Amino acid sequence: MADPRPAAPRPRPRWLGPSAGVGVGATDFFAAQRANRRRTLVLLVVLTLIAAGLGYLLGWFMETDGRLPSRPGGGVFSIGGVLAALAIGAGSIGWSAVSLAWGGRMVLAMTGGREVAKGDEPQLVNVVEEMAIAAGQKMPRVFVIEDEAMNAFATGTSSGNAAIGVTRGLLKGLNREELQGVIGHEMGHIANLDTRYMTVVGVTVGLVALVSDMILRVMKWGPGRSSSRDRGGGGGGSGGLALILMVVLLVAAVVAPLAAKLVQFAVSRQREYLADATAVQFTRNAAGLISALQKLTAAAQPFAGASRATQHLFIVNPLRQFGSKASALMATHPATEDRIARLQALGRL
Repeated sequence: MADPRPAAPRPRPRWLGPSAGVGVGATDFFAAQRANRRRTLVLLVVLTLIAAGLGYLLGWFMETDGRLPSRPGGGVFSIGGVLAALAIGAGSIGWSAVSLAWGGRMVLAMTGGREVAKGDEPQLVNVVEEMAIAAGQKMPRVFVIEDEAMNAFATGTSSGNAAIGVTRGLLKGLNREELQGVIGHEMGHIANLDTRYMTVVGVTVGLVALVSDMILRVMKWGPGRSSSRDRGGGGGGSGGLALILMVVLLVAAVVAPLAAKLVQFAVSRQREYLADATAVQFTRNAAGLISALQKLTAAAQPFAGASRATQHLFIVNPLRQFGSKASALMATHPATEDRIARLQALGRL
């Protein structure tokens, strides 16, 4: 005799996160947005502190090396270091504010997309409208990059200034079901506020790299007055400290931008998984995105609108493909086979 009790619900895979299964309400996106705001703030603070710390080391070194006026007996406290740290910290905050206000426009300018209306691309705009309704979001602007490569991206720091861009090759190479999957993925980035995060963090990571490059340039200027006196027989203490700081600065200048990039890439990979799952919520169809990912990965190639500054924004990396055996640390995107395996598991729920 059959058991009259209802079957227990199948457990949802942990990678989907809380309340991320198919058929989940819009409150899940609000939770994802809140989490993204918190993570964005935390990571921006960390990256700003890294940049300010590099600035302090640079100012301290230049003060100890005699290139800036020093305060006698200051020890580890350096007025030059404090001033440099404050200047770079303020610059980081300013750059973040600029990226929040203009980041989306800067990305669109870099990719070279052309805005289109429904009369220009009726199927594309219609699919974007469908996904915007499914996400409960304002209709984003739609752009087409006139290139035969197959790729897509989303940008904008809020739903009010969001935009989705696709290449001409993607429009030619995908059917409507596959196009829905890709647009659903990009709309997922917008709904989860990933686009704000990726734009602002990308700018801040760039600032860390800029400060590191500044440090390396200062190292090429040659020794300051303190180091010259030390070689002449005086100032051994300050010269020795300057040498130690020089070594620390060189190490920090090399390691800091790499560490910032690794953090950015790690978070970017997790957001790709979440956007894939969100696309299935919007389309109720995992097969379309699976097929699209297979086609996009096979046809991925560099094009004029893609660069190292924007590679993490695209649905697949246009500059480099990462297989399952590739180093996870240096990958901007998860391996396509891993994404497909998770989508297949999601489709069976």
